[in-house]
Amino acid sequence: MNILILGSGGREYSIGRALKKDEAVDKLYFAPGNGATNELGENLSIKDYHDLADFAIANNIDLTIVGPEAPLVDGVVDIFKAKGLTIFGPSKEAAQLEGSKVYMKNFLAKYEIPTARYIETGLIEEAFKFIMTLEAPIVVKADGLCGGKGVIIAMSHDEAKKAVSEMLSGKSFGDAGKKVIVEEFLDGYELSMFAICDGDDFILLQAAQDHKRLLDGDQGPNTGGMGAYAPTPLVDDALYEKVKDRVIRPTLNGMKAEGAPFEGVLFIGIMVVNGEPITLEFNVRFGDPECEILMPLLKTPASELFYKAATKQLDTLNVEFSDEYAVGVVMASKDYPYSSTPPAEIVVDEIVHEDIRANTHISYAGVSSDDEGKLYADGGRVLVCVGLGESIQKARDRAYALCGQVHFAGKKLRTDIAYQAL
Repeated sequence: MNILILGSGGREYSIGRALKKDEAVDKLYFAPGNGATNELGENLSIKDYHDLADFAIANNIDLTIVGPEAPLVDGVVDIFKAKGLTIFGPSKEAAQLEGSKVYMKNFLAKYEIPTARYIETGLIEEAFKFIMTLEAPIVVKADGLCGGKGVIIAMSHDEAKKAVSEMLSGKSFGDAGKKVIVEEFLDGYELSMFAICDGDDFILLQAAQDHKRLLDGDQGPNTGGMGAYAPTPLVDDALYEKVKDRVIRPTLNGMKAEGAPFEGVLFIGIMVVNGEPITLEFNVRFGDPECEILMPLLKTPASELFYKAATKQLDTLNVEFSDEYAVGVVMASKDYPYSSTPPAEIVVDEIVHEDIRANTHISYAGVSSDDEGKLYADGGRVLVCVGLGESIQKARDRAYALCGQVHFAGKKLRTDIAYQAL
């Protein structure tokens, strides 16, 4: 198979890394990829989706996998399908589950999928009135795509009103904040769950837990994610069944009823409150850094999983997972998430310890390379150090041992990834 992966982050690198080990895969392409993905395949500089589809036809691409949300919301899947190409991801209409938080919350309400009490509005007075009916903390969300940063947890009524005012004025997130969701804060523990869907059937991957805050102990600002681990012991079989029955199945049925069958990755942000799963949000692609830890736990060939999902054949697939645990620690640049950081050369020590060499790897994200093949941290989240092991503790120890081998000026990381489980 020849496979094209759209995107440039650690998520796309991880998918490419899983496919690279796959005997069924002949050639990998990335559009645009990053400074390290060219070790796995060929990077393309084609930006126009129609031109990319033409490239896929000319180069006998058997499957295209879309990593990030923006191309999905822009309708890249519809463009490829119109040209008879096989592509993994939701249509433009189905991608509204992430593209519009208002669409998503109204969908949850319509199909009676458990979610927090909320209001969606573009009117400041209406938002303020609802805020006063809630106890702090209060959650305020911008409607559109904000690169994972459009959610504010306000610790007081005044802070919630300020967040609403700045969103609706366009100050915070531009057009993405012209409508807002205000909702009650749920007190429980948060999980990331991922269902691979083909419109009719689905396969639920192992539950992961992400660490959104910048600093140890879940302090500091929200980020795109500073680390993750899977599978989490905070989920038992009963909870998996509740998520399948109360969230995923009604979502697939509901999207079919809406005339927009859901194909691709359904990322469910779950809050578990007193043992019950409440849906916080949907995304329509893998989370990052969750993808970096889920891909190495997949025993079934990745090409088979993605191809059968893209061709409505999931009912013929028996998926197997490793019985190991994976822990991923994000290394970010000095000024993340506040501002961009000048490029810094990345140096990785030679790993002499056989245990570390055999059970860890790096998934590269915000990196570029020069003519000599040197890698540079380009700002943002730079890479993820992944450790595998028969226990969470073992996987975590290995991930942090690998972190100690990676150097670049101003590197920033949390030291407590997976603390909830340990």
